Amino acid sequence: MTNEIGRVLTAMVTPFTADGVDEEALGRLARALLASGSDGLVITGTTGEAPSLSMEEQVAVWRAVRAAVGPDAGLVAGASTNSTGESLELVTQGADAGMDALMLTVPYYNKPPQEGLVRHFTTLAEATPLPCILYNVPSRTSLNMAAETTLRLAEVPNIVGVKEASGDFAQIAAILEGAPEGFRMWSGNDGDTAQMVAMGGYGVISVASHLIGDQIHEMVAAAADGRQDDAQALHERLLPLMDILFIESNPIPVKFALNEVGVTAGEPRLPLIPPSEASQAAIRAELAKHRIDVTATV
Repeated sequence: MTNEIGRVLTAMVTPFTADGVDEEALGRLARALLASGSDGLVITGTTGEAPSLSMEEQVAVWRAVRAAVGPDAGLVAGASTNSTGESLELVTQGADAGMDALMLTVPYYNKPPQEGLVRHFTTLAEATPLPCILYNVPSRTSLNMAAETTLRLAEVPNIVGVKEASGDFAQIAAILEGAPEGFRMWSGNDGDTAQMVAMGGYGVISVASHLIGDQIHEMVAAAADGRQDDAQALHERLLPLMDILFIESNPIPVKFALNEVGVTAGEPRLPLIPPSEASQAAIRAELAKHRIDVTATV
């Protein structure tokens, strides 16, 4: 791993124009996030609208972000689909595009058995020299990767962690208790972060850190240091904003929120659309209650 992949990673949106990816806005946003609490960035994930990007666009985003932030920022690329073959085409381009690690998502729609997950992820990990982070998000894939499966995969040398978004704290505890030394867990749900880190998790791959990255960084540091009262107080203060960013499908609300605070994020790409007027009003009202950490971009 060229750069350390830190505790607070922003699952970054992809700005679009009518003609395609807005690479200028992409670069400005990446730099703004790194200056406002993010230790690194996860690009072309769910929040980055990877399912709406062509493979060529995904790799172009990787290269554009690396060029924008320079050689020293930790970058993780979402690099998988529900096709093992297509995923191989992506993962084998990650190192050349300057990525520090890859995030590999549980395949969606085809719902493989647990043994299929082991073979799928092992095949991908063995095809790249880069460290790989698994991503378990059953609310989107309709398939939960069992703790036993995660622990089997943790034995693959370059599978170094998991983004766990199941919300199942019994499963989370089983992974944390059984994982080999050095295997890291990032929360995939902002609202679970303080509790997960207090249990021994490493950090968060966050949506809300687009807006309140410094404050999330403070919360994670408090939980990691055992200052649970401080972490809980921050969690309770920030949770309403974390929740409002999921009033509609992610990344619809966070793109709107970024644009509202002067950070160019563009609109979602179809089939996603801008939020309803009611959602817009609710997002504006919640934003007004919080200190926004990210600096406006032009």
